[in-house]
Amino acid sequence: MSLWTINSNCCRHIKQAEEGRGAVGTGTMTVSVVFRGFALFLCIKRLLCLLITESTYKVETKTIAVDYSHDDIYPKIEKGLAGLEIGVLVNNVGISYSYPEFFLHIPDLENFITTMINVNITSVCQMTRLVLPRMEARAKGVILNISSASGMFPVPLLTIYSSTKAFVDFFSRGLQSEYKCKGIIIQSVLPFFVATKMTKIRKPTLDKPTPERYVAAELNTVGLQDQTNGYFPHAVMGWVTTVLAPIKLVLCLGLRMNKAQRGGYLRRRKLR
Repeated sequence: MSLWTINSNCCRHIKQAEEGRGAVGTGTMTVSVVFRGFALFLCIKRLLCLLITESTYKVETKTIAVDYSHDDIYPKIEKGLAGLEIGVLVNNVGISYSYPEFFLHIPDLENFITTMINVNITSVCQMTRLVLPRMEARAKGVILNISSASGMFPVPLLTIYSSTKAFVDFFSRGLQSEYKCKGIIIQSVLPFFVATKMTKIRKPTLDKPTPERYVAAELNTVGLQDQTNGYFPHAVMGWVTTVLAPIKLVLCLGLRMNKAQRGGYLRRRKLR
């Protein structure tokens, strides 16, 4: 659990990494709103933005359209990155469940497992593999790996998703220990709910901010926290769920909440 720190020199590490450099952002349709929030900031800072996503955008960027559920896409991405000096990498690819479900009842379980691992885990490792060597050579760079608060503790009925996000958190913190001395910042970002298409939250609240508000707060933690919830109300929630509340209570409440959501989803599906 990270303490919240206010950065008086907003995004100075992003600024140092971006000088004469480009930025790479990865995203999927399910997290496209947060993805655009990071992309918008990088474009405002006048970086050359390379967006690697399932979709193309009518903006002044370079894009590579790929499907991260496949594992044969990385030669295409590597070719697209050739000749670019990448100062910032935002790994924001991610998919979750359509609805909370018991492990053995997940539809098409075998393919679901493969897709979840390819999108949520393999993409982070492979994109880091492609970008990190040039950052190491320059002794400068920032990698933001977007995990989830679901990776801070097990989440019953979202078990595979939660486990993949725990991997992203451990992977990020381990690499930061390896490469911090070489001038590279690798940060694990663990947000709670943000008002996005994937969370199905339409109306932002204090604890469920808009993507733009969340991104603005998160970027103030870059260079100050190796692991962050990115947004003060989320940091409080993270402290409560990992420090104050017993893990058995967190698991019990998570199971109860997700069973209720599962039941509601299945009832609505029967009514259609």
